[in-house]
Amino acid sequence: MELGNSRSVTSNQTGLNDDLDAVVLKHLKSEFKKPIAPYSQETFANLQQAVSQFLAKNPNGEVIIDSCCGVGESSFHHAKNHPDKLVIGIDKSEHRLDKQDHHHDQPLDNCILVRGDLNDLWRQIAEVDWPITEHYILYPNPWPKSKHLGRRWHGAPVFKYIPRIGRRVIVRSNWAIYIEEFARALEIAGHSAQVSRYQSADAMTPFERKYWASGQSSTQLVCDFNS
Repeated sequence: MELGNSRSVTSNQTGLNDDLDAVVLKHLKSEFKKPIAPYSQETFANLQQAVSQFLAKNPNGEVIIDSCCGVGESSFHHAKNHPDKLVIGIDKSEHRLDKQDHHHDQPLDNCILVRGDLNDLWRQIAEVDWPITEHYILYPNPWPKSKHLGRRWHGAPVFKYIPRIGRRVIVRSNWAIYIEEFARALEIAGHSAQVSRYQSADAMTPFERKYWASGQSSTQLVCDFNS
């Protein structure tokens, strides 16, 4: 990925989407009836087996979910820094996952990367008792056009399951409005999030590296749930 040439997000929104509250409330009160695809059921069964095997060997072990993991650089970062935790990176793109070129010197035993539909997998993960400490959603597609609110995670029906996945969610974006909307959606759902500018000496994802090299900043949300 070429550095230093990333364009800032442009949008016809200058603040929170006017329909945000109504859309979030609608999804919170409605049942998400989309059938879970057979492929997603198989993927989840494999993950369930992997988590069970990990916990059998590490009774006090914990899990980190890295959603929208792309090429998996952030997942390997978490796995290297938390060797006592199982890191599960999930992305919908097989093409991106095939570019797993951030293995450092060798693959890490505590890191699993899978292709999956988060609309399905989040619902399944929310129903099991995995010891998830952190759930990362780093630089999801912002869908910046106002009419595309429903394509942002906090404007989608599956949003209601996020507070049930782990003790903490961390979301990061180069579009501050996305994070502000996510925080408002969590507030509507009864959770208080902290929003701040995120800075670090080292980037965790290729997009983060590219944004920073282009002079853009990152905004981060952190929300702790009662689990």
